[in-house]
Amino acid sequence: MRSDENIFSKIDWITVALYFVLVICGWFAIYGAVYEFDDTYFWDFSTKFGRQFVWIICAIAIGTVLLLLNNRVYDTFSYQIYILAIIVLIVTLVIATDTRGSRSWLKFGSISLQPAEFAKTATCLALAKYTSAFGFNIKNLASSWKAYLIILLPMLIIICQKETGTALAYLAMFLVLYRLGMTGIVLLLGVCAVVYFIVAIRYGEVPIINDLPDESFGIFLVVMFAIGITLALIWFYLEDFEFIKWSALGVTAFMVVGYGLYKWLNLSVSFSLIALVCSGIMGIGMIVMFFKTRKFQYIFISLFLGGSIAFGNMADYAFNNILAHHQRERIKVTLGMEMDEKGSFYNVNQSMIAIGAGQITGKGFLNGTQNRYGFVPEKETDFIFCTVGEEHGFIGSFVVILLFVVLMLRLIYLAERQRSAFSRIYGYCVSSIFFFHLAINIGMVTGLTPVIGIPLPFFSYGGSSLWSFTILLFVFLRLDASRKEYMG
Repeated sequence: MRSDENIFSKIDWITVALYFVLVICGWFAIYGAVYEFDDTYFWDFSTKFGRQFVWIICAIAIGTVLLLLNNRVYDTFSYQIYILAIIVLIVTLVIATDTRGSRSWLKFGSISLQPAEFAKTATCLALAKYTSAFGFNIKNLASSWKAYLIILLPMLIIICQKETGTALAYLAMFLVLYRLGMTGIVLLLGVCAVVYFIVAIRYGEVPIINDLPDESFGIFLVVMFAIGITLALIWFYLEDFEFIKWSALGVTAFMVVGYGLYKWLNLSVSFSLIALVCSGIMGIGMIVMFFKTRKFQYIFISLFLGGSIAFGNMADYAFNNILAHHQRERIKVTLGMEMDEKGSFYNVNQSMIAIGAGQITGKGFLNGTQNRYGFVPEKETDFIFCTVGEEHGFIGSFVVILLFVVLMLRLIYLAERQRSAFSRIYGYCVSSIFFFHLAINIGMVTGLTPVIGIPLPFFSYGGSSLWSFTILLFVFLRLDASRKEYMG
């Protein structure tokens, strides 16, 4: 059977219909966000909604071309496309001009493109190619580390471009590796890293006791969390209840003695140091147990304990020396460390006001006051969802989220029916990226997550975002249309 024979009869038109509905809804949302009463025509190309209309037409053309290409192109040239994307990212880092603190945009006359958005498709293709190869085993470190590198390499380059938010979107691909059988330890490490970072930053300047201002409650909590998770790992993997019992009793005894010295003898006690001493004794104990039992789990868990404490102590340095000022401010606002309504909290506060003002049914199309009078910055890009909330209320917001959920469920269904491992894994990647963008963007505008510049697919204004998501989706539609060609 020829792969290009009557290809449009094999396309999943349900997904295509969902795409068009979301794109059209997104265009109307942009129109509502930037419309001025003296704008007469929908197709006024001097306006943002006029330019978005042009980008939509171009996106449809790009999608059509992707459907007409032979499906073997994506599999055969996956690595070449990935290498090209890496080269473009590096070139962008070198030659791009500074745009609001980042060097991630290439300008071609009046058009600006962000290669980091398009590199997502290239990374998905390379990851699908590598993990679908014969003999790949995600549980084997000798082969799995290359899969991690495929994801992390573009991330590191994009972080160097000062586009941390876009880089974080690549983490969604780790969900695909978990679907392929990646050990839960990797996800545990990721969750622990996030928790340690948040705790160390949020409570880093909070004293354990008011009389001990130099004692960081954040570091103390990180060490205690690390000890608790370490004991849980020993229970789960080794069932060494004696070690758990004596470790718990030892930590408790040290803390009680330390508190007694402070409370009744008025001695200056470092509770963080006590926790560190306890963790050190536990680490030595696990090494001793390794030599007695020859169980390598003791070594791995002791490395986890030491790494956790080191990461917690380095969080403050990373926060103050690696993240940009505006990123630090946004994190502080999200964690409740600052509430400056005219500063970093302003965007989120105005966004929540706009969404709340929509109530159940909304104020109606073009009747949103918060967006109309410019109270919400970036209302057509990162905060486009608040336009939907204000003009169409809870019902409109629910419908938009429902459309995205249906699209993601459809993509998972399509992925599950693939006969080719390459197509199936690529489909998982697409669904994971859509999920990450939806969750983080909605979280941003409602104050649940930091504002990190994640666009809402098909809604946020801009050609790079629209085209990249179109490419990501239509490549998968082309692979799905040829699924019957694969017999294995």
